[in-house]
Amino acid sequence: MKATSTEFYKGLLDHLTDGVYFVDRDRKILFWNDGAFRLTGYQPAEVIGRCCQDNLLQHVDDVGHQLCCDGCPLTDCIGDGQAHEALVHLRHKDGHRVPVSVRVRPMRDECGAVVGAIEIFSDDTAHAQVRMRAEEMQRLAYLDSVTQLPNRRFVEMALDSALDEFTRSGKSFGVLMLDLDKLKFINDTFGHCGGDRALLHTAQALAESLRPTDVVGRWGGDEFVAVVRGVNRRTLDVLARRSAHSVARVTVDDGQGGSFPVRISVGAALAQAGDTALALVRRADQLMYRSKSQGRAAAD
Repeated sequence: MKATSTEFYKGLLDHLTDGVYFVDRDRKILFWNDGAFRLTGYQPAEVIGRCCQDNLLQHVDDVGHQLCCDGCPLTDCIGDGQAHEALVHLRHKDGHRVPVSVRVRPMRDECGAVVGAIEIFSDDTAHAQVRMRAEEMQRLAYLDSVTQLPNRRFVEMALDSALDEFTRSGKSFGVLMLDLDKLKFINDTFGHCGGDRALLHTAQALAESLRPTDVVGRWGGDEFVAVVRGVNRRTLDVLARRSAHSVARVTVDDGQGGSFPVRISVGAALAQAGDTALALVRRADQLMYRSKSQGRAAAD
Protein backbone atom coordinates (compact mmCIF):
# COMPACT_ATOMS: atom_id res chain seq x y z
CA MET A 1 0.00 0.00 0.00
CA LYS A 2 1.35 3.42 -0.90
CA ALA A 3 1.90 5.80 1.98
CA THR A 4 -0.08 8.45 0.08
CA SER A 5 -3.25 6.40 -0.31
CA THR A 6 -6.48 7.37 1.37
CA GLU A 7 -6.79 3.93 2.95
CA PHE A 8 -3.38 4.32 4.58
CA TYR A 9 -4.34 7.53 6.37
CA LYS A 10 -7.75 6.14 7.25
CA GLY A 11 -6.01 3.15 8.81
CA LEU A 12 -3.80 5.42 10.87
CA LEU A 13 -6.82 7.34 12.18
CA ASP A 14 -8.70 4.14 12.95
CA HIS A 15 -5.86 2.98 15.18
CA LEU A 16 -6.18 6.04 17.40
CA THR A 17 -7.98 5.58 20.72
CA ASP A 18 -9.39 9.10 20.32
CA GLY A 19 -12.54 9.73 18.35
CA VAL A 20 -11.98 11.68 15.13
CA TYR A 21 -14.48 13.04 12.65
CA PHE A 22 -14.55 15.64 9.87
CA VAL A 23 -17.39 17.97 8.94
CA ASP A 24 -17.89 20.38 6.05
CA ARG A 25 -19.00 24.00 6.42
CA ASP A 26 -22.60 22.82 6.90
CA ARG A 27 -21.42 20.53 9.72
CA LYS A 28 -22.25 17.45 7.66
CA ILE A 29 -20.14 14.50 8.86
CA LEU A 30 -17.76 13.26 6.16
CA PHE A 31 -15.54 10.87 8.16
CA TRP A 32 -15.91 8.89 11.39
CA ASN A 33 -13.06 6.76 12.73
CA ASP A 34 -13.13 3.57 14.82
CA GLY A 35 -12.24 5.54 17.93
CA ALA A 36 -15.40 7.59 17.52
CA PHE A 37 -17.37 4.34 17.23
CA ARG A 38 -15.81 2.93 20.40
CA LEU A 39 -16.57 6.09 22.40
CA THR A 40 -20.11 6.64 21.11
CA GLY A 41 -21.40 3.22 20.01
CA TYR A 42 -22.32 4.60 16.56
CA GLN A 43 -20.92 2.90 13.46
CA PRO A 44 -19.64 5.14 10.61
CA ALA A 45 -22.62 4.17 8.44
CA GLU A 46 -24.97 5.52 11.13
CA VAL A 47 -23.45 9.00 11.19
CA ILE A 48 -21.67 9.76 7.91
CA GLY A 49 -23.88 12.07 5.86
CA ARG A 50 -25.76 13.30 8.91
CA CYS A 51 -25.39 16.82 10.30
CA CYS A 52 -24.37 17.89 13.76
CA GLN A 53 -27.65 19.83 13.89
CA ASP A 54 -29.42 16.46 14.08
CA ASN A 55 -28.11 16.43 17.66
CA LEU A 56 -27.39 12.70 17.49
CA LEU A 57 -24.78 12.85 20.26
CA GLN A 58 -26.65 15.46 22.31
CA HIS A 59 -23.53 17.27 23.45
CA VAL A 60 -24.16 19.15 26.70
CA ASP A 61 -21.96 21.19 29.02
CA ASP A 62 -21.73 20.82 32.79
CA VAL A 63 -25.04 22.61 33.35
CA GLY A 64 -26.94 20.63 30.70
CA HIS A 65 -26.89 23.27 27.95
CA GLN A 66 -27.41 21.71 24.50
CA LEU A 67 -24.27 22.64 22.56
CA CYS A 68 -25.38 21.22 19.20
CA CYS A 69 -28.08 23.88 19.07
CA ASP A 70 -26.13 26.77 20.59
CA GLY A 71 -22.47 27.15 21.53
CA CYS A 72 -21.11 24.31 19.36
CA PRO A 73 -17.27 24.35 19.21
CA LEU A 74 -17.44 23.14 15.59
CA THR A 75 -19.67 26.05 14.60
CA ASP A 76 -17.37 28.50 16.37
CA CYS A 77 -14.31 26.99 14.70
CA ILE A 78 -15.82 27.17 11.21
CA GLY A 79 -17.03 30.70 11.87
CA ASP A 80 -13.81 32.25 13.19
CA GLY A 81 -11.19 29.87 11.79
CA GLN A 82 -9.69 29.38 15.25
CA ALA A 83 -9.01 26.27 17.32
CA HIS A 84 -11.47 25.55 20.12
CA GLU A 85 -11.48 23.20 23.10
CA ALA A 86 -14.22 22.18 25.52
CA LEU A 87 -15.16 19.68 28.19
CA VAL A 88 -18.57 18.22 27.34
CA HIS A 89 -20.77 15.17 27.81
CA LEU A 90 -22.04 13.16 24.85
CA ARG A 91 -24.87 10.66 24.80
CA HIS A 92 -23.70 7.11 24.00
CA LYS A 93 -25.89 5.01 21.73
CA ASP A 94 -26.75 2.87 24.78
CA GLY A 95 -28.12 5.97 26.52
CA HIS A 96 -25.47 6.72 29.15
CA ARG A 97 -23.47 9.93 29.30
CA VAL A 98 -19.74 9.99 28.51
CA PRO A 99 -17.58 12.94 29.60
CA VAL A 100 -15.20 13.87 26.76
CA SER A 101 -12.46 16.38 26.12
CA VAL A 102 -13.07 18.01 22.73
CA ARG A 103 -10.46 19.66 20.49
CA VAL A 104 -11.55 21.27 17.22
CA ARG A 105 -9.33 22.58 14.42
CA PRO A 106 -10.32 24.26 11.12
CA MET A 107 -9.76 22.53 7.77
CA ARG A 108 -8.65 24.84 4.95
CA ASP A 109 -8.35 24.55 1.18
CA GLU A 110 -5.26 25.44 -0.85
CA CYS A 111 -6.26 29.11 -0.74
CA GLY A 112 -6.58 29.14 3.02
CA ALA A 113 -10.37 29.31 3.12
CA VAL A 114 -12.09 27.31 5.88
CA VAL A 115 -13.94 24.39 4.27
CA GLY A 116 -14.79 22.46 7.40
CA ALA A 117 -13.38 21.29 10.71
CA ILE A 118 -11.92 18.25 12.40
CA GLU A 119 -12.98 17.28 15.90
CA ILE A 120 -10.88 15.01 18.10
CA PHE A 121 -12.50 13.85 21.32
CA SER A 122 -11.12 11.73 24.18
CA ASP A 123 -12.71 9.88 27.07
CA ASP A 124 -12.46 12.26 30.04
CA THR A 125 -14.01 9.95 32.64
CA ALA A 126 -10.89 9.69 34.81
CA HIS A 127 -10.32 13.45 34.83
CA ALA A 128 -14.01 14.08 35.45
CA GLN A 129 -13.91 11.79 38.48
CA VAL A 130 -10.84 13.62 39.79
CA ARG A 131 -12.63 16.97 39.38
CA MET A 132 -15.71 15.61 41.14
CA ARG A 133 -13.59 14.35 44.03
CA ALA A 134 -11.82 17.72 44.26
CA GLU A 135 -15.15 19.57 44.29
CA GLU A 136 -16.49 17.19 46.93
CA MET A 137 -13.38 17.69 49.08
CA GLN A 138 -13.77 21.45 48.76
CA ARG A 139 -17.45 21.18 49.68
CA LEU A 140 -16.66 19.00 52.70
CA ALA A 141 -14.02 21.47 53.85
CA TYR A 142 -16.82 23.92 54.61
CA LEU A 143 -19.52 21.45 55.70
CA ASP A 144 -20.23 20.02 59.13
CA SER A 145 -20.76 16.28 58.69
CA VAL A 146 -23.32 15.91 61.51
CA THR A 147 -25.64 18.86 60.84
CA GLN A 148 -25.00 19.30 57.09
CA LEU A 149 -24.71 23.04 57.81
CA PRO A 150 -21.66 25.19 57.08
CA ASN A 151 -18.86 24.55 59.56
CA ARG A 152 -17.03 27.06 61.74
CA ARG A 153 -14.50 27.85 59.03
CA PHE A 154 -17.24 28.91 56.61
CA VAL A 155 -19.12 30.91 59.27
CA GLU A 156 -15.91 32.75 60.17
CA MET A 157 -15.51 33.71 56.49
CA ALA A 158 -19.12 34.98 56.37
CA LEU A 159 -18.54 36.92 59.59
CA ASP A 160 -15.35 38.53 58.28
CA SER A 161 -17.13 39.48 55.04
CA ALA A 162 -20.06 41.07 56.88
CA LEU A 163 -17.73 42.92 59.24
CA ASP A 164 -15.66 44.24 56.33
CA GLU A 165 -18.83 45.48 54.60
CA PHE A 166 -20.00 47.08 57.87
CA THR A 167 -16.65 48.87 58.30
CA ARG A 168 -16.57 50.15 54.70
CA SER A 169 -20.21 51.05 54.10
CA GLY A 170 -21.91 50.92 57.48
CA LYS A 171 -24.32 48.17 56.41
CA SER A 172 -25.64 46.75 59.66
CA PHE A 173 -25.53 43.09 60.63
CA GLY A 174 -25.78 40.98 63.71
CA VAL A 175 -24.70 37.65 65.16
CA LEU A 176 -26.81 35.01 66.86
CA MET A 177 -25.07 32.60 69.21
CA LEU A 178 -27.29 29.55 69.68
CA ASP A 179 -26.59 26.79 72.17
CA LEU A 180 -28.35 23.42 72.23
CA ASP A 181 -29.37 22.94 75.84
CA LYS A 182 -28.58 19.70 77.70
CA LEU A 183 -26.73 18.00 74.84
CA LYS A 184 -24.70 16.01 77.38
CA PHE A 185 -27.91 14.75 78.98
CA ILE A 186 -29.26 13.77 75.53
CA ASN A 187 -26.02 11.91 74.74
CA ASP A 188 -26.04 10.14 78.09
CA THR A 189 -29.72 9.21 77.83
CA PHE A 190 -30.16 8.40 74.14
CA GLY A 191 -26.57 7.74 73.11
CA HIS A 192 -24.42 9.76 70.75
CA CYS A 193 -26.70 8.79 67.85
CA GLY A 194 -29.49 10.53 69.73
CA GLY A 195 -27.28 13.54 70.29
CA ASP A 196 -26.41 13.66 66.60
CA ARG A 197 -30.13 13.50 65.73
CA ALA A 198 -30.78 16.39 68.11
CA LEU A 199 -28.04 18.44 66.45
CA LEU A 200 -29.31 17.60 62.95
CA HIS A 201 -32.96 18.42 63.76
CA THR A 202 -31.89 21.63 65.49
CA ALA A 203 -29.84 22.60 62.44
CA GLN A 204 -32.80 21.98 60.14
CA ALA A 205 -35.10 24.07 62.35
CA LEU A 206 -32.60 26.94 62.44
CA ALA A 207 -32.12 26.90 58.67
CA GLU A 208 -35.90 27.03 58.19
CA SER A 209 -36.44 29.82 60.72
CA LEU A 210 -33.84 32.20 59.31
CA ARG A 211 -33.90 34.09 56.01
CA PRO A 212 -32.30 32.79 52.79
CA THR A 213 -29.65 35.54 52.99
CA ASP A 214 -28.59 34.57 56.53
CA VAL A 215 -25.69 32.19 57.16
CA VAL A 216 -26.06 29.72 60.02
CA GLY A 217 -23.55 27.02 60.80
CA ARG A 218 -22.21 24.82 63.54
CA TRP A 219 -19.65 26.67 65.62
CA GLY A 220 -18.58 23.58 67.53
CA GLY A 221 -19.94 21.11 70.07
CA ASP A 222 -23.46 22.21 70.96
CA GLU A 223 -23.10 25.76 69.58
CA PHE A 224 -24.37 27.34 66.37
CA VAL A 225 -23.67 30.82 65.01
CA ALA A 226 -25.78 32.78 62.54
CA VAL A 227 -24.59 35.85 60.64
CA VAL A 228 -27.63 37.97 59.75
CA ARG A 229 -27.19 40.98 57.50
CA GLY A 230 -29.26 44.13 57.06
CA VAL A 231 -30.92 44.05 60.48
CA ASN A 232 -31.69 46.50 63.27
CA ARG A 233 -32.11 45.62 66.94
CA ARG A 234 -35.80 44.83 66.54
CA THR A 235 -35.29 42.52 63.54
CA LEU A 236 -32.37 40.80 65.22
CA ASP A 237 -34.52 40.14 68.30
CA VAL A 238 -37.35 38.80 66.13
CA LEU A 239 -34.98 36.37 64.40
CA ALA A 240 -33.56 35.23 67.73
CA ARG A 241 -37.01 34.51 69.15
CA ARG A 242 -38.15 32.84 65.93
CA SER A 243 -35.14 30.53 66.05
CA ALA A 244 -35.84 29.56 69.66
CA HIS A 245 -39.53 28.91 68.95
CA SER A 246 -38.72 26.85 65.85
CA VAL A 247 -36.30 24.59 67.73
CA ALA A 248 -38.77 24.25 70.63
CA ARG A 249 -40.94 22.14 68.31
CA VAL A 250 -38.12 19.60 67.88
CA THR A 251 -38.04 16.36 69.85
CA VAL A 252 -35.53 13.51 69.96
CA ASP A 253 -36.90 9.98 69.55
CA ASP A 254 -35.30 7.53 71.94
CA GLY A 255 -36.12 4.56 69.70
CA GLN A 256 -38.37 3.04 72.36
CA GLY A 257 -41.46 5.13 71.94
CA GLY A 258 -40.21 7.96 74.12
CA SER A 259 -38.93 11.39 73.21
CA PHE A 260 -37.15 14.39 74.69
CA PRO A 261 -37.92 18.04 73.81
CA VAL A 262 -35.06 20.08 72.41
CA ARG A 263 -34.41 23.66 73.49
CA ILE A 264 -31.82 26.29 72.63
CA SER A 265 -30.53 29.41 74.34
CA VAL A 266 -29.93 32.41 72.10
CA GLY A 267 -27.75 35.49 72.40
CA ALA A 268 -28.10 38.25 69.80
CA ALA A 269 -25.47 40.97 69.29
CA LEU A 270 -25.58 43.80 66.77
CA ALA A 271 -22.30 44.92 65.20
CA GLN A 272 -20.91 48.13 66.63
CA ALA A 273 -18.17 50.52 65.49
CA GLY A 274 -14.76 49.16 66.38
CA ASP A 275 -15.97 45.58 66.74
CA THR A 276 -13.72 42.71 65.81
CA ALA A 277 -15.15 39.33 64.86
CA LEU A 278 -13.92 37.90 68.15
CA ALA A 279 -15.45 40.73 70.20
CA LEU A 280 -18.80 40.43 68.44
CA VAL A 281 -19.03 36.66 68.90
CA ARG A 282 -17.90 36.96 72.53
CA ARG A 283 -20.64 39.53 73.23
CA ALA A 284 -23.27 37.28 71.63
CA ASP A 285 -21.90 34.37 73.66
CA GLN A 286 -22.23 36.30 76.92
CA LEU A 287 -25.80 37.22 76.04
CA MET A 288 -26.51 33.58 75.22
CA TYR A 289 -25.43 32.53 78.72
CA ARG A 290 -27.66 35.25 80.15
CA SER A 291 -30.57 33.79 78.18
CA LYS A 292 -29.93 30.38 79.78
CA SER A 293 -30.62 31.86 83.21
CA GLN A 294 -33.55 33.95 81.99
CA GLY A 295 -35.11 31.17 79.90
CA ARG A 296 -35.49 33.35 76.80
CA ALA A 297 -33.49 34.93 73.98
CA ALA A 298 -31.26 37.80 75.06
CA ALA A 299 -30.13 40.71 72.89
CA ASP A 300 -27.88 43.71 73.40
